[in-house]
This record gives sequence, C-alpha cells and structure tokens, in this order.
Amino acid sequence: MRFALAILVIFFSFSVSAAPEYYIIDRNHTFPHFAVDHMGFSTLYGRFDQTSGKLMIDRENKNGFVDIKIAAVSITTGHNKRDDHLRSPDFLNVMEYPDIHYASTNVTLIGNDKATVEGELTMMGVTKPVTLDVQRIRCAANPMNKKHTCGFEAVSSIKRSDFGSTFGFPNVGDNMKLWFSVEAILEN
Repeated sequence: MRFALAILVIFFSFSVSAAPEYYIIDRNHTFPHFAVDHMGFSTLYGRFDQTSGKLMIDRENKNGFVDIKIAAVSITTGHNKRDDHLRSPDFLNVMEYPDIHYASTNVTLIGNDKATVEGELTMMGVTKPVTLDVQRIRCAANPMNKKHTCGFEAVSSIKRSDFGSTFGFPNVGDNMKLWFSVEAILEN
C-alpha cells in the first residue's frame, strides 16, 4: 500500500510540474529600463514605472509566451523637464500612443534558467521584431508573501529610428539598450 501511495505521489508531482504555468506580471517589482547615448558625453538611463501583462512557461515543451504592456507616460529619468520632453511628440508621443506593447511569437527555454524570446515590439504605432535574451529565470516561493513567483532578467537592443523617433540625431543616440527586470506571480 505504501509503495502504491508513493508511486501516486511521484506521478502526481510529475504531472503537476509538467503542466504549463500561467503568471501575472507583478507591477510593483517589474521595471523595463533603457540606456541611450547622450551627445557622446554620457549615457542616459531611464525606466518605465507602470507595466502589466501575462506570461506562460511550459517546461515540458521548453516554450511559453509573453505579453507585456508598458504605459509610455510612466517614463522616468530622474529629471521632470526631460521626462515631459520624452513624453512629447518629439519622442514617445504618449497622447497619441499611450502604450508600448511586447508580444512573443516564439519562446525557447534553454535549460531551467535561460530563454530566447522572439516577439514584436509596438511603440509609437510601429511594430518591429525584437528578440530578448533571457539571461536569468528563477522560480520559487516568495519568502515574503509565500506566493509562487518567477523572476526574469532579459536584455535586447533596438534602434529608436526604426520606431519613428529621430529627434535629436545625432546628439541623442539611435541605439537603445533595453533591460526587462520582471517578477510574475503564479495565477491560481
């Protein structure tokens, strides 16, 4: 009897862990951020403070999906006047294009802690393919709230001119490095 019970527990544990897991982006612990050259003198860093979305991890099939929406108005660089300019039609044009959206088209898990995410980034009404290099994935019970949480660190780069943002060339760089620091909580 004990042997049969042990087999059932092992089978149940395996079947539960093999199922796709769906997560909700934790708005309080997710910060997309960027860097761009400023006149060759320095690098300007900024981030977005309002992010929402969902993702799925299917470890058995080594794939998943990502769907993230970023409120463009939430851009912050630590300087209010510059942030207002970045929200203007010269840069993000947040009145006409309030959201930045990233949706995966293909996710490939590499082992348990890395992934490549191919997808489409829509910014200022323009959609372009962007691949994310997920350099770290960690999933476990959060010690603070006990909820199953996954954290991700992903990087990529884009040319802002590809999305129609050319203001300030060549003083403000075209190449932008992107980082996505994401925490997501398992849906119940």
